[in-house]
Amino acid sequence: MSHEELRRHAARLGVALSYVNNYGRETAVHDETLAAIVEILHKAPPPADGHGNAPPVVAPAPPGRSWGLAVQLYSVRSRGSWGHGDLHDLAELATWAARDLGADFVQVNPLHAAEPLPPVSASPYLPMSRLFTSPLYLRIEEIEEFRDLDFGAQAAVTALSKPLRAASTSSALIDRDAVWTAKRAALEVIHGVPLRPYRRTSLQAFRAGKGQALEDWATWCVIAELHGPDYRAWPPPLRHPRSAEVAELRGEMAERAEFHIWVQWLVAEQAAAAQRAALAAGMKIGIVHDLAVGAHPGSADAWAGHDVFVRGVSVGAPPDAFNQNGQNWSLPPWHPGHLAAAGYQPLADMIAGASQDAGGLRIDHAMGLSRLWWIPEGMPPAHGAYVRYDHQASLGALAAEASRASAVVIGEDLGTVEPWLRDALTASGVLGTSLLWFESGPDGTPLAPSRWRRNSLATVSTHDMPPAGAFLTGRQVSERARLGLLSRPEAAERAEAGKLVGGWLSALAREGLIRPGEEPGPAAFTVALYAYLARTPALLVGVSLAEAAGDQRSQNMPGTTTEYPNWRLPLCDSANAPILLEDLPGCAALRAVVRAVAG
Repeated sequence: MSHEELRRHAARLGVALSYVNNYGRETAVHDETLAAIVEILHKAPPPADGHGNAPPVVAPAPPGRSWGLAVQLYSVRSRGSWGHGDLHDLAELATWAARDLGADFVQVNPLHAAEPLPPVSASPYLPMSRLFTSPLYLRIEEIEEFRDLDFGAQAAVTALSKPLRAASTSSALIDRDAVWTAKRAALEVIHGVPLRPYRRTSLQAFRAGKGQALEDWATWCVIAELHGPDYRAWPPPLRHPRSAEVAELRGEMAERAEFHIWVQWLVAEQAAAAQRAALAAGMKIGIVHDLAVGAHPGSADAWAGHDVFVRGVSVGAPPDAFNQNGQNWSLPPWHPGHLAAAGYQPLADMIAGASQDAGGLRIDHAMGLSRLWWIPEGMPPAHGAYVRYDHQASLGALAAEASRASAVVIGEDLGTVEPWLRDALTASGVLGTSLLWFESGPDGTPLAPSRWRRNSLATVSTHDMPPAGAFLTGRQVSERARLGLLSRPEAAERAEAGKLVGGWLSALAREGLIRPGEEPGPAAFTVALYAYLARTPALLVGVSLAEAAGDQRSQNMPGTTTEYPNWRLPLCDSANAPILLEDLPGCAALRAVVRAVAG
């Protein structure tokens, strides 16, 4: 196929031939990339995309101006948790934040299901299923059948928890393998307790409500225990969920599958209890869950949805000002043609599951509702291309399911975003995300508070960005230079970062939030930035718990895997001393930020 033929064919299939990057430059897509993606798509082309038309259903609006905490739940530990934040901790945090601080929501990281056996992936954004929840977040002692254990069995379960509770009081990295090994052993003991009739009825109703998806999840877990958690490496007859061999194995391993179904029922109970606790304490929204943009390529979702996921490419992001090499998230995308043929029902099911028993839902990388950056296997992130989806169908499914759940929807629309998409999100009732460091005018200076979007969640940082203190001290440049993440000399990067911080110091001074010429410390700088957010018209303001507590470490460093302890940092203060849930009422740094936001 000639150069021109390839580009015409790519355009017909909905593959972008160029895009405007975050530096404002028109960037062409490599022909090699186009050829690889065209080969995948040509058998089932995506539907025509009609820009700008709003779907008929609109997601619920927030109940007026509200603020809340944004937390990485695994990092928020208490003296009762097993070295890893759990759903009981979430209920306690929401109750305290509502009654003592006046918060209206707690936004958490994705709680999606992980591997059934160690090693357990650290990233909440690379799950094994987005339809189900990780039992790492279970509070074992809150399981009703735990109380029915005899004294010896209870003592054995308690003994499993002791070293993990001790770990909760240290600043050591979170050890998911140790946590899940202990919790799984405890669950195996509790699973032997017969269910009372009303509990059995509840489990049966849960199973019926989740249907085939739950059966597939449990079956995948059983096979993963035998052959590993990547279905692509399983014996060929087991790689298709509807094969005769899988059906036979389902029968042989029914008891093990029942265990995984039972575990999901327990997690759903505790998640629902957290939302009830939040609302009972006076929160207007409650728990806001997070839907990751995809799942592991060998995951249960990819196995059960083999007919709608694409192999040979992964999802990521093109280069931008902060991630200068682009990003590859190792996530398989949905095939736009196959997703359309399924009536976008897989997406609707995902939204329904994520918004159940929640007051809100955050959509990670909301641009994926209209297009995704596909990276062919073996190519660097910068050599990807955008592939379009039917945004009307995507937004229609999202709004409809959010309305059924009465859940507020927040779209993470940061990065390379087409301007019309933000209008389409707003028309569908989906809030955007306004990140302070990205809010600038045409001349690059900070956007005045009055010019910020109203229909958005305003934040200072995100889990993928350094906390405010790291910007002020220059730690964010030093860390990225040490990890080899800069595409230009460190001196140039430091100068650019200094210019950014200097612009914000001037903006804070203009607003009277610091004195002109003042050089505040990290804590005072953080408070001033949140006070700036409070002056914007944004409907929601999110306060990062770790940032407000003074931690200068990034929870995640995009572009790294083992080079940085991504997703394993416990909640700490500015001196890297651990902060437990019970310590939060006495955290002066947090209270100062809350006063700045709530008034």
